[in-house]
Amino acid sequence: MSGAVATTHPDALREQVARLASLPVADEADAFVDALRARWGEALEAVVLYGSTLHHGDLTRGLVDFYVLVRDYRSSYRKRWLRAGNALLAPNVFYLEVGAGERVGADPGGGRARGAGSEGADVARRSEPLRAKYAVMSLDHFERACGDWFHPYIWARFAQPARLVFARDDEAARRVRAALATAVVRFLRESAPLCAPASPRETAAEVGALDLWQAGLAVAYASELRTERDRQAVLTQVNADAFRTLTAAAAPALADLLEPVGDDRYRPLATPAQRSAAVRRWRWRRRQGRVLSIARLVKAAFTFDRGADYLAWKIRRHTGVEIEVTPLLRRHPVLFGPRVLVALLRRGVVR
Repeated sequence: MSGAVATTHPDALREQVARLASLPVADEADAFVDALRARWGEALEAVVLYGSTLHHGDLTRGLVDFYVLVRDYRSSYRKRWLRAGNALLAPNVFYLEVGAGERVGADPGGGRARGAGSEGADVARRSEPLRAKYAVMSLDHFERACGDWFHPYIWARFAQPARLVFARDDEAARRVRAALATAVVRFLRESAPLCAPASPRETAAEVGALDLWQAGLAVAYASELRTERDRQAVLTQVNADAFRTLTAAAAPALADLLEPVGDDRYRPLATPAQRSAAVRRWRWRRRQGRVLSIARLVKAAFTFDRGADYLAWKIRRHTGVEIEVTPLLRRHPVLFGPRVLVALLRRGVVR
């Protein structure tokens, strides 16, 4: 049940993914997209908005999260180490700031601002810059990660609702939406066995769609350097309608694992042996994820503006571990990795 996921999806799943991906977002998204198009030029294939910003909808609060999907790494980077880093340990993460004073919702072509009532209408101007962090992958790499990767870093994120805020053309949009649908199927395929009986003497109990998502999100978050309590419960609550809809739409692709029994209820079909195999896979993902998380954080110290400060904040937020950022650490971010590892070992986060 692990490994590659079929690239053909039920029509209903494709439709629901497309609907969710096209839901409106705040006007500030245009400013981010314009800046990303200027930065990545002809290499840019698509931009996907995801994460906690979608829950409150305010792109002026904190750091907004994007995935920037490019044609390939060779045409995207001049520096070889950035190409190699993106290919070997995706994604590369960068910081983006859109300056204050620009008009919110303005037409990039110089026309009337979106939502303005007349040519002379006042247009709001930002008093503070907009800030985002964005991860870069090639579109081809992203497609593979949504279905083929062993670790859930990509497919667990993008099984959840996301917004396609830019696509170069219809083909790029189609590929992104197909990858998102693949992520949904992969996530549910890896989550469903966890809700099945552990013993042949037990009878499979019916579960709701939200039970499946909460079980999967719990183990997915445990496979990264995160200590937020009940994060899966919060995500399940804010995305409840979407999760129910996506599960029902994906059910035909999961017929060997889930039997719909009506009224948003499902009967898990995995055998105890299949459940045990799924538990073992998640156990290995947790071990793998700790190493990958530290490696990605160290790499981000080189690509992220004031990366050491940001990463110290992120580690404190996710693990509770304090990392003192000294001037030496800012000048030489390669020192960040050993310091992080020692601190996490002392706290028992990494064993």
